[in-house]
Amino acid sequence: MSSKTSSGNFFEDFKLGQQIRHATPRTVTLGDVALYNALFGARFAVQSADTFATKIGYPRAPIDDFLVFHMVFGKTVPDISLNAVANLGYADCRFLKPVYPGATLTATSEVIGLKENSNRKTGIVYVRSRGIDQDGATVLEYVRWVMVRKRDENAPAPEEVVPETPTCVDVGALGNGCPIIAKDHYDTELAGSPHRFDDYAKGDKIDHVVGITVEDAEHMMATRLYQNTARIHFDHFTESKGRFGQRLIYGGHAISLARALSFNGLANAFHVTAINGGRHVAPLFSGLTVFAWTEVLDKAELHGREDVGALRLRTVATKDKPCDDFPYKIGNEYDPAVILDLDYWVLMPR
Repeated sequence: MSSKTSSGNFFEDFKLGQQIRHATPRTVTLGDVALYNALFGARFAVQSADTFATKIGYPRAPIDDFLVFHMVFGKTVPDISLNAVANLGYADCRFLKPVYPGATLTATSEVIGLKENSNRKTGIVYVRSRGIDQDGATVLEYVRWVMVRKRDENAPAPEEVVPETPTCVDVGALGNGCPIIAKDHYDTELAGSPHRFDDYAKGDKIDHVVGITVEDAEHMMATRLYQNTARIHFDHFTESKGRFGQRLIYGGHAISLARALSFNGLANAFHVTAINGGRHVAPLFSGLTVFAWTEVLDKAELHGREDVGALRLRTVATKDKPCDDFPYKIGNEYDPAVILDLDYWVLMPR
């Protein structure tokens, strides 16, 4: 009797150049925004208040950039990473258009690389995914790579192709997801910080001070919010017998926690415009407390724009280790407490 259910794709099911149209369309609502804010507590003014957003030039408060990212990412999971061991990294991620409540998002992916691991039990799948709105416009595009289990360890390995990705999104590609803002109407007091673009310098390091302890219920609610079905995040019965002995928290959860924590020191970094690269250095589990710090890697003026400038940031998140001494690497190896190394561009009023 044939089964009508799907066990998801395993490594040997992917083919180079494969095009995947993902289910299910998702209309983003204010309820989604409220739940996301309840789970992470981000306080950036542009995403928090229609009055603030419209005063500087938005038609209304846009959806948080990482909520858009997670929702698009979630669409890809049943086809790309249902059988994942871990999501490994990101590159060339660009936020191309603001998304507002009421928008409907869909996602597509192209397989751009495959590499079997030496243990022959898993392989790495590289995909370029796009989030598309109801008008057919691409709102988000990114590359990610994920380690996926094989169904059959004896299945032949595909030809190895590892795609080249830029180490940094070109400055000329920044800014499309932000309208021209009325910088004179940007109220820094209401935004929570007096510090604008010109107040930051390359090499600045910012400890975001406080930590957030992760609870099982919260990370599972967040992952379900994105319709992310990866079993490693939910199925304790199975995962208790697996590699980690427990559920693994979705890597994007650490990203959103670090972004929320970064408000203290970067309150006017109101828009994430690109992700240059990201690495989930170590797994995160329930009961651990996430701290974060940020370094300014670079600054850039945007061609033809005097309203905002771009800061290239590295945000490092840790588990159970405050960041007053800016933990990162010890020699060539990461500090054992580091769980996330995220390199990205933000926009800030000038």
